[in-house]
Amino acid sequence: MGKSVDDIDLSARLSREESETRIQAAQRRLVHLRLLTAGLLEPHEVGPGLIVLFEGFDAAGKGGAIRRLTGALDPRHVRVIPISAPSDEEQRHHFLWRFWPHVPGRGEMTVFDRSWYGRLLVERVEERIDHDTVKRSADEIVEFERSLVNDGVTIVKIWLHISDHEQLRRFNDRSKDPLKHWKLTADDWRNRGMRAGYVDALNDTLAWTDHAHARWDVIAAEDKHYARVAVLETVIDRWVHDLERRGIHVPPPRGDDYLH
Repeated sequence: MGKSVDDIDLSARLSREESETRIQAAQRRLVHLRLLTAGLLEPHEVGPGLIVLFEGFDAAGKGGAIRRLTGALDPRHVRVIPISAPSDEEQRHHFLWRFWPHVPGRGEMTVFDRSWYGRLLVERVEERIDHDTVKRSADEIVEFERSLVNDGVTIVKIWLHISDHEQLRRFNDRSKDPLKHWKLTADDWRNRGMRAGYVDALNDTLAWTDHAHARWDVIAAEDKHYARVAVLETVIDRWVHDLERRGIHVPPPRGDDYLH
């Protein structure tokens, strides 16, 4: 408890060479864990489902981190769910309703590119809901996550954090690159002007929803080489810890798998 983005050291760096070496090792370990939990290795026991959810400021590197996380996995063994603003139909239901179809069953894995935390971040900052609704929603999210974990799901929650200066640099780079220009929208620029509100909302979100069943990991993403390694190794650590907590034997890494 008590995490705050104000405490994050954004100076962490890795060389491209070290990053690639550690990513490859982590990806091999991820394949091993994925096959294990899917029941495809001896003794063919299906493990808990896995949710990895990503949040972060625009241009924080969520897409690149997700590609490294899933890049070595068989596409049949993972689903990536991009989350945008709720549709008219979705708004007629409880805000968590639209996420249930994507919750992984036992032996499955889902990656959320943004998540139900939009309720506590976007909807709060945009003043679509009042303070009482925000706090009630935070309590409902904790209960939602607790119920999933108790039913057999591992949840890893990642916030990728970058400075205002670095975000502006990346925005400017995207605006000049014809292959990346599509990533930059008018809403992205508008959201930059509300960064202080998002930081306040984020700090409250971390305080309210970092709980024993699903901890938050806030990762410095100023340097993409460091962030991508940190994401993969964090997922592995959280995953192995939860499997062992449930009494599931996890074979140790083999050879040069998972160097860190």
